[in-house]
Amino acid sequence: MHDLALVGFLALFVAAGFRRPFLFVLMYVYIDIVSPQRLTYYLLNSIPVSLIAVALAVGGWAMADDKSGTRFAPRQAMIVVLLGYCYFTTVTADFPVEAKDKWDWVWKALAFAAFLPLTLRTRLRIEALLLFMILSASSIIIVGGIKTIFSGGGYGELNLMVASNAGLYEGSTISTIAIAIVPVILWFSKFGTIFKPDKFTKLYCYALIFACLLIPVGTSTRTGLLCICLLAVLTLRDVKRRMVYVSGLGIALMIAVPFLPSAFTQRMGTIQTYQGDTSASTRIAVWQWTMGYAKDHPLGGGFEAYRQNKIRFDTVRVAGTGDNKTVERSLTVDAARAYHSAYFEMLGEQGYPGLALWLLISLSGVIRMEILRRRYIRSTNPDEAWIAPLASALQQAHLLYLLGATFIAIAFQPFIFALIGAQIGLDTYLARKRAGATGISMRKPALAPV
Repeated sequence: MHDLALVGFLALFVAAGFRRPFLFVLMYVYIDIVSPQRLTYYLLNSIPVSLIAVALAVGGWAMADDKSGTRFAPRQAMIVVLLGYCYFTTVTADFPVEAKDKWDWVWKALAFAAFLPLTLRTRLRIEALLLFMILSASSIIIVGGIKTIFSGGGYGELNLMVASNAGLYEGSTISTIAIAIVPVILWFSKFGTIFKPDKFTKLYCYALIFACLLIPVGTSTRTGLLCICLLAVLTLRDVKRRMVYVSGLGIALMIAVPFLPSAFTQRMGTIQTYQGDTSASTRIAVWQWTMGYAKDHPLGGGFEAYRQNKIRFDTVRVAGTGDNKTVERSLTVDAARAYHSAYFEMLGEQGYPGLALWLLISLSGVIRMEILRRRYIRSTNPDEAWIAPLASALQQAHLLYLLGATFIAIAFQPFIFALIGAQIGLDTYLARKRAGATGISMRKPALAPV
C-alpha cells in the first residue's frame, strides 16, 4: 500500500501536468528533494522517475509555454559555464570511475538550475516553486521533529524516514536546509497567495518553523546550531521592535536549555574544545591537505579527488582543573577523508577556477537580492508589498546555506540550486514588469539581471 500511494501520487501529477505543464517542473522538484524511489520497496526502484520528470518538464515548457520576452540571465550563463567546467574536470579526473558517479547527478542539478528560471514567468509560479520546495523538505523535517520530541535523537541516530545518509537525509545537510528555509516560511505566513495567510496557515507555518528548529537538536549537529545563531542575527534586520525581539530570544533560550537532550548539549560543548574532537581535527587536517593539493593542481582533480588524501593530526585532551590539569596528545593517521566543506570541495575537485565561479554565482545572488530589496522596500504600491520581503527571505536563506556549507560538502546540493533558480526567476520576472511599465519593448536589446 505504501508503494501504491506514492505511485498514485506521481500518476496524478503526470495527469494534471498534461493540462498545466508547469506542474511537471514541480513534480521534478518534489522527486529531487524527497527521492520517493528511496521510500518504496520495489515499484519505483526500477523506474527512472527523475529522468522522466525532467523530460516532461523541459518538453512541456518547449511545446506549451509562453516564451515572449524570455531572458537568459548572466547567472544562468555562469551555471552553464560551471557545468561545462565540471565536465572537463570529470573527463580528466584523478578517479574517473568514481567521478562519473557524482557527475551523473551533479550535471542534472546544474542543468535544471539553468533551465528553471525560464519557466518562472509569474508570481504564482515563483510562489508555487518555493511552496513545493518547502513542503517537500517538510515531509522530512516534520518526521525528524516528531522523532526528536519523543526520542531526543542523537548524532547519526535520528532516522529520517529512510536509513540513508545521502541528500537531505544526511543530518548536517537537513539541519542547514531546515534553518535556511525558515525566512521563506515566514514570508508565506504573511504574503502567500496560494494559501492565504489566515490563522490556520500561520499556525502551520509557525509549527513548521518549530520543527525546523528541532532538527539540529535531533541530529545533534553543530552546523545547525551555528545556522540558528546566524538566523537570529539576520532576522534582526527586518524586525520592527528589536529590543522586544532580542528579549524574547533570551527568554526562549533560557526556557529551552533545560529541556535540551544531553546528547545535544554534550556535542555542542565540543565547539570550544575542537582540538580534542576527532571529527573537527580531521576536517582541519583535510582542509590543509586540500590547500596543498590545489597548489600543485590549480585546475582541480575532479570529483572524488579527496580519495587520495593522507592526513596526520594530533588530538589534544585536557583533563582536570587548575593546577591538576593534564594534557594528553595522541597522533591520528587517516586516509581518503571527505572534505567536510563545500568551499574545499570546490577547491579540491574544481580547482581555483571552479571555486571562483561557484562563489561568484552565490555572491552575485546575495547582492541581486539586496538590490531588489532596496528597490522595492519603499514602494507604496500595495501590489509590490511582497517583493522586498521575498528578496530578503531568499537572501537570508542563501546566507544560511553559505554558513552551513563551511562545514558540509554540499556545493552541488540540488535544493540550493533550485533556490538559486528561484532568485533568478524573481529577478527576471521583475525586470519584465519594469520593462512593461515603462513601455520598453522586450524585443529590444536589454541588459539582463544576474
